[in-house]
Amino acid sequence: MQAGSSGVGYGLKYQVHLIRLSADGTELICEGLFSHPNEIWDLRSCPFDQRIFTTVYSTGESYGAAVWQIPELYGQLNSPQLERVALLDAHVSKIKCVLWWPSGRNDKLVSIDEENLFLWSLDSSKKAAQVQSKESAGTMHYLSGGAWDPHDVNSIAATCESSVQFWDLRTMTKTSSIDVSHVRTIDYDTKKDHILVTAEDETGIHIWDLRKTKVPIRELPGHTHWTWAVACNPEYDGLILSGGTDSAVNLWLAPTGSRDEITSDSGQNSLSLKVDPLVNSYTDYEDSVYGLAWSSREPWIFASLSYDGRVVVESVKPYLSRK
Repeated sequence: MQAGSSGVGYGLKYQVHLIRLSADGTELICEGLFSHPNEIWDLRSCPFDQRIFTTVYSTGESYGAAVWQIPELYGQLNSPQLERVALLDAHVSKIKCVLWWPSGRNDKLVSIDEENLFLWSLDSSKKAAQVQSKESAGTMHYLSGGAWDPHDVNSIAATCESSVQFWDLRTMTKTSSIDVSHVRTIDYDTKKDHILVTAEDETGIHIWDLRKTKVPIRELPGHTHWTWAVACNPEYDGLILSGGTDSAVNLWLAPTGSRDEITSDSGQNSLSLKVDPLVNSYTDYEDSVYGLAWSSREPWIFASLSYDGRVVVESVKPYLSRK
């Protein structure tokens, strides 16, 4: 199924933009524009404080990572500046991403570079971050990203060129792995334990049960070109977004439980089962889509970021059915 985008768009260039969706959902409003000292390669919002975020950036000669805070009274300032909370400056190799603690307020961060994983303790009052532990992925592996398990805060998954590795943060040891190549992005299902979704360049999207990882429990075709991004909905079982180099965002419905399990989730929103897992394809993009995020407050809304710096916010409400 294909449809032109009916979402609200906004263009980004060079700086950090604080944007808000209007109450009627028809406009994206810029509430703040902040200068960042370097080109940003990765940005992650703090889950418990909307004014705090991390960036991975390039100086042209090297890569760095930092924690930033938007000033509290930014709307009353003539030229508001970002406040740097801490530098994550222990890396030597190229930094790939920074992960926030997945549940509730906590001072822990994980950063991943091509060769190592770091566990940090962040002290915002002292504007400092300390390395609690560090471990190498090994000389034969180059890490490219990761995700923190929302069901087990002692576990993270890290991607490399030929596998997804699982690490225990208490001992900083690799506990297991999945043999899968060219993974671009991974995301845990926040509603169901043991479920991980991978987006792969040429082979589409795989859904894994981490208790039995020899083969995926479900496969989705992905995109007509490479699949770059994937995001599991925080509320609706089996609702997945994917983005790719075919300049499209696909909405999938791929529940992993039985029909009885899916429709008897008492007190939670449920979705009608569909034979075709592709619910909708948003095709009104001019460039590759590599960033996706669901709203935690309104889980029927998502935002996408394309390679040309365009942010689009869409609602999937027309495709949802409630009990």
